[in-house]
Amino acid sequence: MAQGSANSVKKDRIDLLLVNAPGKERVYQGLANDLVAFEPPIWGGLIANFARKHGISVDILDAEALMLSYEETVTQIAERNPTLAVFVVYGQQPSASTQCMPAAGDVCRLLKQSYPEIKTLFMGTHSSALPEKTLLEESTDFVCQGEGPLTVLGVVQALKAKSNDFSKVPGLWYKEDGKARSTPVATKFQDLDNDLPGMAWDLLPMDRYRAHNWHCWDHIHERQPYASLYTSLGCPYKCSFCCINAPFGGSGIRYFSPEHIIKEIDILVTKYGVKNIKIADEMFVLNPRHVLGLSDLIIERGYDLNIWAYARVDTVKDKFLEKMKKAGFNWFGIGVESGSKFVRDGVEKGRFGDVEIRGVINKIREHGINVGANYIFGLPDDTIETMQETLDLALDLNTEYANFYCAMAYPGSPLHMMATQKGLPLPEKDGVGWIGYSQHAFETYNLPTDKVPAGQVLTFRDRAFDKYFTSPAYLDMMGKKFGNDVVTHMKEMTSIKLKRKYALPI
Repeated sequence: MAQGSANSVKKDRIDLLLVNAPGKERVYQGLANDLVAFEPPIWGGLIANFARKHGISVDILDAEALMLSYEETVTQIAERNPTLAVFVVYGQQPSASTQCMPAAGDVCRLLKQSYPEIKTLFMGTHSSALPEKTLLEESTDFVCQGEGPLTVLGVVQALKAKSNDFSKVPGLWYKEDGKARSTPVATKFQDLDNDLPGMAWDLLPMDRYRAHNWHCWDHIHERQPYASLYTSLGCPYKCSFCCINAPFGGSGIRYFSPEHIIKEIDILVTKYGVKNIKIADEMFVLNPRHVLGLSDLIIERGYDLNIWAYARVDTVKDKFLEKMKKAGFNWFGIGVESGSKFVRDGVEKGRFGDVEIRGVINKIREHGINVGANYIFGLPDDTIETMQETLDLALDLNTEYANFYCAMAYPGSPLHMMATQKGLPLPEKDGVGWIGYSQHAFETYNLPTDKVPAGQVLTFRDRAFDKYFTSPAYLDMMGKKFGNDVVTHMKEMTSIKLKRKYALPI
């Protein structure tokens, strides 16, 4: 790694550098090489364009996509010599910011060891949930609590003015006289089209991004180019296991207009040749005017797209399906969570039963839209028997993909507050560190239930994954629908066994 001080970095500094730290290998183990997606850092892209709108010189360093080492990342930050380096700490899943903290923290520590004069700021879901803790634990100068754009702009402007007064920067945590100080959270943007003028695609390595393997089952060898974007911010729901609303100060949803979003898609299609697109909204399939408005505009363009988006069992409406399929929405991510209505009710996950789940998923698939169903093992009321109910439901539904998770008390979620109050084991409390919140890491450290130890929940989850993806009924369906290449790919995927430090026999 390059060593030195201010004398060894470039003189022509930029105002702002937005950094996506490289952490995939530790987060995903052997899955990181070929199976998981590389997604553009959406918040980094939004803030970059926001900064440019306000006359700030800016660049993005997506060290994750570039597959840089920690040391190489530090060197590239130093070469850009920013007035402020912002570590934008989000994850591929809405609740995955915390698992990305170790990489960001390690890079920041290395940066400060060699280049202490470069000011740094952390932002993201985790930082918003635990701002003071982040400020005191990490080697950073500032932490953002809230969405971020106004906070980042305020810090850059204060640093450029050579002012040590950060008291008027909204949503900021900083140190003064050795103590943590904070300012009121920034007012949330309401006119998203004008306040956040699109993504800075030109600052991103667009040739490096690739879709999830399952997103491209019908063209498994064409996962690039790929992009993801928001069409709204926030979520109106309050599921106890989710921390998505931590940066927004509570539940609620705000929309970009369909006209704004289609301009972003125009750029992706015409300039970068993108076909595979993820709508990263926590809940896209919800508002009829928004969903149908964007679908109409895509259909008018005649684009050949392969889009996936999140939905809930109780938000999918008949009038959505035909038009969405015609627009290229080929995948819905559906949160089933549990096969037990009692367990679902305990985490405020809708008031629907198995009949509704089956009916909605069947209806989606009848319209030619594939389903990636999401299941969680180890929710507070789970037993071995109810987890088996969940697996049995997954096998019976036999959707084109399934995600199996362990219940995690993500910082910023109601479940984290409950776990803290009850004194339940948590990664940060028991010496595991933030990497324990990764679903696929060696150190995965999930919650126990009242009846099942955490290590047994983890073992059940890994067995459920193998059971599902080696199921003869599943492989037969996949072969008939997508061909032998996908079946071969599936067998290669299930041959990769995750190593688990805290798994227990059942």
